Amino acid sequence: MKGELKRYLSADGSVVCAVLDGTGMIAEMERIHKTSAVCTAALGRLSMAASLIGYGLKNPDDSVTVRIEGGGPAGVLLAVADYHGNVKSYVDNKVVELPLNAAGKLDVAGAVGTNGTLFVIKDMGLKEPYSGQTALVSGEIAEDVTQYFADSEQIPSACGLGVLVNPDLTVRCAGGYLIQLLPFAPESAISQLEQNLAGVTSVTAMLEQGMTADDIANKLMQGLNAELLDESAPAYRCDCSRERTERMLRSLDDNTLREMAEEMPEIEVCCHFCNAKYVFTPAELRAMRRRPDSGPEQQDS
Repeated sequence: MKGELKRYLSADGSVVCAVLDGTGMIAEMERIHKTSAVCTAALGRLSMAASLIGYGLKNPDDSVTVRIEGGGPAGVLLAVADYHGNVKSYVDNKVVELPLNAAGKLDVAGAVGTNGTLFVIKDMGLKEPYSGQTALVSGEIAEDVTQYFADSEQIPSACGLGVLVNPDLTVRCAGGYLIQLLPFAPESAISQLEQNLAGVTSVTAMLEQGMTADDIANKLMQGLNAELLDESAPAYRCDCSRERTERMLRSLDDNTLREMAEEMPEIEVCCHFCNAKYVFTPAELRAMRRRPDSGPEQQDS
């Protein structure tokens, strides 16, 4: 269930706009996590934000992690995306039930919380990852992403995100956009963008009307003579495996591995992102130790 992610550039090269139809990827996210409606909306928005940010990375091996600690009943929300916009995500509490907000919509800010922080960590193959953060301004996620780029990366941006959930809790449609101005953007382009943004409805409303990524981009970039720069077909995709899980276990110290092998009939490791389960026997854990037991008389020093 892949999405459609396209990036456009204005004719003068001063405005970049990425548009994502993430219906398929967020539907897969909901299928895996079995989230309640408001948690589907919240985690879906964060997942698509990570996908849009990831698609702006420079190198194929780069990745970005976006985390929100807002103090709300959903707990911590986290999404990880790669250079192609593929994403995996999780939320601490998958089922939160709240009344609709004053606008009659899912209360995402109520679930996420508004007294907290949005963190963005970019792993670009350097000695240390780049890390930025900003205080939440609304808990609605799109506004918080916009504020992050203004505060931490000094990039004037506009972000829109939306998830429409069916009565049976499946995803009806989901999408988002991220518009960014380059330092030399002329006032005329800024004014045109402000006018365009004032005239657009929500992302989900546009998708409900049957608008494609191209249609949404044309509306957002009207008057800027934008052209398609590149495109991707991102998916909700977890890269966990038994081999990676074993490497994680091998990183534990010998005493921890020994205690686990002695106390548990089997060791089950569950992936937070996709719910895959990997089972290891005590014998396999003992074999992972750096100093394997040589016999019953051997003692750990």
